[in-house]
Amino acid sequence: MKLNKVSLVAALLISSLGYGQFSPSKEIPLRPIEDDQPYLFPINPGKQNWLAGTMGELRNTHFHSGIDIRTDNQIGIPVLATQRGYISRVIVGTNGYGQALFVTHPDGNVSVYGHLDRYYRNLAAYVLTKHYQLKSFDLDIEFYPNQFMVNRGDTIAFSGNTGGSSGPHLHFEIRDNQNEALNPLTFNFDEIKDVLPPVPQKIAFKTLAIDSRIEDQFGRKEFYLVRNGNSYSIPQPIHASGKIGLELLAFDRLDLSRFRCGINEIEVLLDSQKIFSQKIDKINFNESRGIVSLMDFETLKTRGLRFNKLYVGDGNPLKYYEVSKNKGEIYVADKAVSVQINLIDTYNNRSEVHFKIEPSANTALKSSASTTQPVDYSIAGNILDLKVACAAKEIKIFEKGVPITINPVYQTGGHQVYLVDLQRTIPDSAQTCQGILRFDVKDKIPSGIDYTFYSDWANIRFEPNSLYDTLFINLSNKNKSGKEVFSIGKITDPLNAPIKVTLKMQEKIKPDPKLAVYHLEGKANEYLGGEWQNGNMKFKTMQLGDFILLKDSIAPVIHRLHCYSSSARFRVTDNLSGVAQFSATVDGEWLLMAYDYKTGILQSERLDKSKPIQGDFELTITDRSGNQSIYKQKIL
Repeated sequence: MKLNKVSLVAALLISSLGYGQFSPSKEIPLRPIEDDQPYLFPINPGKQNWLAGTMGELRNTHFHSGIDIRTDNQIGIPVLATQRGYISRVIVGTNGYGQALFVTHPDGNVSVYGHLDRYYRNLAAYVLTKHYQLKSFDLDIEFYPNQFMVNRGDTIAFSGNTGGSSGPHLHFEIRDNQNEALNPLTFNFDEIKDVLPPVPQKIAFKTLAIDSRIEDQFGRKEFYLVRNGNSYSIPQPIHASGKIGLELLAFDRLDLSRFRCGINEIEVLLDSQKIFSQKIDKINFNESRGIVSLMDFETLKTRGLRFNKLYVGDGNPLKYYEVSKNKGEIYVADKAVSVQINLIDTYNNRSEVHFKIEPSANTALKSSASTTQPVDYSIAGNILDLKVACAAKEIKIFEKGVPITINPVYQTGGHQVYLVDLQRTIPDSAQTCQGILRFDVKDKIPSGIDYTFYSDWANIRFEPNSLYDTLFINLSNKNKSGKEVFSIGKITDPLNAPIKVTLKMQEKIKPDPKLAVYHLEGKANEYLGGEWQNGNMKFKTMQLGDFILLKDSIAPVIHRLHCYSSSARFRVTDNLSGVAQFSATVDGEWLLMAYDYKTGILQSERLDKSKPIQGDFELTITDRSGNQSIYKQKIL
């Protein structure tokens, strides 16, 4: 069902339902939490516990904002209030935290408990009544301070696997009064033991200017690390020149846990002088999307690896850093430099990485490394990197028909390498000994302003906060398996906020309400929707890349698992656009169906447990394209 927001006014109107509190109804005095007992671990306090995730852990599009407490793959473990206070909010949904509960404490902090299986007693009854009152599975309820009081150690819910959880566990957060997530492990929970240091795996070196080189090449190069105790190194010196940036692939370990967790603090020292420090001790939810500027986004999208940049790149909005005037970038000139990287977890376990960078001249390189294509190009920042398998030296590039002669900067693997600064020249094609190569780079999109790019088949609007940095946009349309694919930028370029796209159909595709826009990534089709206006398709997207129009005219499939007077249980599937809405009735009266999108399971829950499900049962499932399936049964 569609999400419903229950306002404070609505909460006042329903307070007459008369459900009791967990503790005597009274306002909690606002006093420092030091006057109370320390925060309590919410699962099996006093016993050894284990984690599957820590705060600040790098996820694809956000920082992990709490700790994931393992429950031995079990559902139904009692969840205890970490401190006295009152339940201030409850969320029920199919994604994200699933079923979640918020408790506000006297010091202004808020503890959050996510992926719950169910709430406890009176609260569970209250929430169930709200489902039926609003006729919705999705809920977002706010409470008054004296509605549901809790004491430290009260059972408030039971652990589960709801929402976006990948397995049974409790997601636990502590937020301050600014709604920023704090690190729960700094609250001195004895239930978590950790004497294991972080584990660095690889260091990547990246050229940050057109005249920079790593081992005489422009681009990015990775090196494995060799371990000696808690010290790691690159055995041989790295040769470089110009401005370069470092990236780190690493994870933290915790006692008796196979999971790879996040690292709290990273420092970089250049010849014993600190040039970079990153410490994630709190998370601003409004800035969490900025993680895509902290990681090497291209490596994340192409290989699934989360390399942490050890410099602050252009457009990075995050505030986790103390850096030198060069923002952690390293300039290699005429002398060797020593680099030390310190990795420190919450429990002050440390690892170190050591290596040397020696200067090298930009010389022609004889290397076995080679692209498999006779001619290939890529864009790194504002540099077009063109490789041509050719004996000839100079080639011509064309900008709006005007030829410009350029020479290679070096040779590698049988290819001549040419570098073009796109801030100065945006070529549309190149004439090489391999023939004419056409580039798809159409425009330079500046960040920080409202900018609309116009083309024959698409208009694209970028708002001031859409980009982290200047974007050199690729644009092309091609036929794939008989369908037109619209390429707008590269999937390896991140967006900070949605862009608005208008596809001009020019009568090539007739408007159809069941036609929608999908984002292509590998073999997956992600539904984006869209709206037909004057024969054109308008949509928003948080990702660049390939888009396609697909028609979903097939209704969802309803699989009956059982449907009795005691319970109704179904599995629903959809071939393309996905389930949008679901609703069940018995003799026309609404029946709550709890939905788990991971399994497609719908499970009934009656308001009155003593009353059987009897009468004409009807379940309606609607997908995002408006296709509908209805299951009917007479339950005796």
